[in-house]
Amino acid sequence: MKRFFDAIRHTVRYKLLALTLFPILLVMPVALLAAIYWGSNFSYQQLFMKVTTDLSVADDIFHRLRRDYLEALSGLGESYPFRTALEAGRLEALHGQLLRLQRERGFDYLDLLDGNGRVLDSTTGRREGFARHSSALVGALGGEPRVGVEIFTNRELARESPALAQKVRLPLIETPRARPSTRREEDRGMVVRALYPMRNARGQIIGVLDGGVLLNGNFSFVDTLRDLVYPPGSLPDGSIGTVTVFLDDVRISTNVPLAPGERALGTRVSNEVRTRVLDEGSNWIDRAFVVNDWYISSYEPILDVDGNRVGMLYAGFLEAPFRQSLAQALMVLVLFFLVLMGLTAFISIRGAKSIFRPLEAMSRVVRSVRSGEPASMPAIESRDEIGELAREFDAMLALLQKRNRQISEWAERLEDKVRERTAELEQKNRELQRTIQLLRQTRRQLVMAEKLAALGELTAGVAHEINNPAAVMLGNLDLLVEELGEAAEPVRGEIELIIEQIYRIKRIIDELLQYARPAEGPVQGERVEVNTLVERTLPLVRHLRKKRDFEIEVQAGEGLPPVEFHPGELQQVLVNLLTNAVHALPERGGRIRVITGRWEDKGCVIHVEDNGSGIEPERLDQLFDPFFSTREEGEGTGLGLSVSYGLVRRYGGNLTVRSKPGEGSRFSVWLLSEATLVADEEALAEQLRSLERHASE
Repeated sequence: MKRFFDAIRHTVRYKLLALTLFPILLVMPVALLAAIYWGSNFSYQQLFMKVTTDLSVADDIFHRLRRDYLEALSGLGESYPFRTALEAGRLEALHGQLLRLQRERGFDYLDLLDGNGRVLDSTTGRREGFARHSSALVGALGGEPRVGVEIFTNRELARESPALAQKVRLPLIETPRARPSTRREEDRGMVVRALYPMRNARGQIIGVLDGGVLLNGNFSFVDTLRDLVYPPGSLPDGSIGTVTVFLDDVRISTNVPLAPGERALGTRVSNEVRTRVLDEGSNWIDRAFVVNDWYISSYEPILDVDGNRVGMLYAGFLEAPFRQSLAQALMVLVLFFLVLMGLTAFISIRGAKSIFRPLEAMSRVVRSVRSGEPASMPAIESRDEIGELAREFDAMLALLQKRNRQISEWAERLEDKVRERTAELEQKNRELQRTIQLLRQTRRQLVMAEKLAALGELTAGVAHEINNPAAVMLGNLDLLVEELGEAAEPVRGEIELIIEQIYRIKRIIDELLQYARPAEGPVQGERVEVNTLVERTLPLVRHLRKKRDFEIEVQAGEGLPPVEFHPGELQQVLVNLLTNAVHALPERGGRIRVITGRWEDKGCVIHVEDNGSGIEPERLDQLFDPFFSTREEGEGTGLGLSVSYGLVRRYGGNLTVRSKPGEGSRFSVWLLSEATLVADEEALAEQLRSLERHASE
């Protein structure tokens, strides 16, 4: 075996044969396996499509039979003899018509009810009591014909007829793959119940026809379904089509054989089918183990009149004949592939011999050249591409060596050029990234500055125009209350509400004016000690503890440089941030941390953290926009953060936020010292000059 593989590795003849036969030996089996797999899957897909259609046909027939029962009651209830006898109260004549309809249409019971649901007459001999109560009966007593499946207890069946109660008793048989159960008998009845109300000339309900067909042991019902779903010739020889009606997971009417001549009554469905159909409410279209063999099966839930899953309808056929037919077809396919592989291999070997000699000669020349010995190709008689290749081989060897030397030199030069260009490109990319970041930052600042300037100018004018009418309204209301005196008492609440809303308007106007003020231009700040200002600010938010219980923790940094800011305006920024944090806290367990520290060598930073509800990521970009608020409507104007942002930016600082929904938020106030402000102005000028240079490039 080792010598055989050595021959393949070192001999052109055997290697070429191996390469020629390898695709045949590989592709053909793979194609065969793919054909077998595809054919098997396709066959089963066709079977599943057929059984799906079979189930649809069975379901349609099941619903049509139910409608037929209702139409039979309708025909009797609307017939002239029946209506005449009913209105005349001649129960003997009615009883005969009820018995005739029961015999013709196969009802197990047929009752005549009055307008209250009391039994007037029955084919089972019942003459008293009320009919079984259900939503269908309620609808029929309301004048709406109803038909559907209902589950009767054994006691309810016994009230109709003791024979029916005895008929449904069915001992349960241990069934492989069924869900474990302690039940030993099924004594309930699945009934197709039809109810048809009858009205008099005045539209009043004068009676209801109540007919029921018991499905337990109703072999004519399932055999009729089977004959319609699986007519002769619809299945191959050896296969049988079956239809079953289940009560819960028990076969109460079926033509699935348990043994020759014996139906599988009392057996139960497999646990996986019960889970899919009864527990989950889905259809089952797949192979399933039915009693004692595998069937191509389809199941669907049976719903009662209230929409509850009370059983299953099954249609399927034996799988074994289809497996045998599929196996025979696959055997024919395998034999065909084997014959085809043998024929292809024979032709490939015969055709490869014309290639062996020129290739072997070329192999000898290559070995000679590699060992340093001069060699040339012998005369080649072949005039095909291989022969031409052999004749050109000598000239190619010399040219190839020359080209190899040239390629090596060019490769060395190219590597140097690539390294040089790569370094230049990396440098340009870094500069471009810095420029893009600077452009984005500058664009955001310009957009916010334009918003602040435009909205500030607008709000100042609007606030001035609204303030005067508001003051006039307040004065006139005071005069109105004073003039009316006690006569104003009935509308005192409405007047106070108007005054309250006017004061709310004035408060919003004050905030608008405060918002307009930062757009007036840069101002000269004062030297502010950050830690001292934080201590003075905390008492301003103590009143908020009346609305919500929370704790404030302060972590003051050491050695902080003074910053340039107006103390009152910086307090206003902190109060806004603390107030927003309080509103975001939970009802209990709220915690706020105020942290101060150094901002590298630029100044100071104040962090305001909370463990509140947090802010959604998509809303963070809008947080500093004017009139944008995350609170409920009426709880804020949406100007606090916008005003704070404008104040901080006015002094050269920045206001940023980080937040995660459900974890809280962190607002950071970045404040510059006096020395940093001067340095930033110079750096900004340099950045602008750099942008101009990049733009020109």
